[in-house]
Amino acid sequence: MEAPSLDVSWKRRGWRTRSACLNADPDLFFPISATAAAAPQVARAKAICAGCPVRSACLGFAMAHRDLQGIWGGTTDEERRKTRRSKARSAARAARTGRAA
Repeated sequence: MEAPSLDVSWKRRGWRTRSACLNADPDLFFPISATAAAAPQVARAKAICAGCPVRSACLGFAMAHRDLQGIWGGTTDEERRKTRRSKARSAARAARTGRAA
């Protein structure tokens, strides 16, 4: 079975130094809860990510390092977990039917 493809541009050196969040308050990207009370904080972090030139690399890094918490590449922990599960289900379905995912 073939693993789902991930963006590996995060492996290039220095992508973090070009991030839109470089000078932002780091706490903004690590909400203390996943409840509705944290929604404004998550929205502010995602707004910074939306215009980031290295968003794809950041998301690839977070997807490759499963234990990361916080907002990475414009996604929350839960959003990344859902994406991983969806890709795993698609890959398993493709393996059962003999098609590439």
